[in-house]
Amino acid sequence: MKLNLSAIVLIGVTLMSSTTIAAESVKQPPRELPKVIFFDVNETLLDLGNVALSVTKALDGRDDLVASWFTTMLHYSLVSNAIDDYHHFSDIGVAALQLVAQQHHIALTQAEAKQAIQVPFGDLQPHQDVIQGLKRLKAMGVKLVTLTNSSDAGIKSQLQNAKLTQYFDKSLTVQSVQIFKPDLRVYQWALEQMDVDAKQSMLVAAHAWDIAGASKAGMQTAFIQRPGKYQFELFEKADYVASDILSLAEQLSARKKP
Repeated sequence: MKLNLSAIVLIGVTLMSSTTIAAESVKQPPRELPKVIFFDVNETLLDLGNVALSVTKALDGRDDLVASWFTTMLHYSLVSNAIDDYHHFSDIGVAALQLVAQQHHIALTQAEAKQAIQVPFGDLQPHQDVIQGLKRLKAMGVKLVTLTNSSDAGIKSQLQNAKLTQYFDKSLTVQSVQIFKPDLRVYQWALEQMDVDAKQSMLVAAHAWDIAGASKAGMQTAFIQRPGKYQFELFEKADYVASDILSLAEQLSARKKP
């Protein structure tokens, strides 16, 4: 079969376009390494397995409703932002659990819901990679800071029980501004607290919505792809993608070398 000149040109243009698209889809990491790294805590650093088990038990063994509960909790945190009616994240979690129970005709008192949420949230263990990853980052001379939707008391308890307090230079929570992530004001406030420029900072999270907020605020971002976590196609992709914190530390360490 013979191809005329027009067909050959068209094929060439198509191949060049495909190559360009493929190249553009791979995001290049920022040239400047971060001076301050902010960490989301729940799921990113701490394993929520115990919370999932507790919520499942409260919902009559319906483990299929755990995702619905978590989504409902996030939904109403954003409603709180929209109507300027702040409540502690754990209280929203309790109310969200009650709502999901009502939707599925499961009997659950407020006291039972509170017990199911607040007890396990205060006693979470870090993922296996976290401590070594944080040690590696600390050795690079980077300031490490938590930035979480939890309350001041909640994060203090979590870090102490998980034995992670020593790895962080500061712990920030939205309780101070009474606005939940991913509102841009939270990231801007955090940057001011650490006196760091957005481009010299990084937000590390296992949640696409958190990455989206930090990216929009001008920060570098790192997506930790915990099991079942993926980025959202309509938002800008993270600068770094890693399977865990140790892997991220290795990526940053490799870029630091001359």
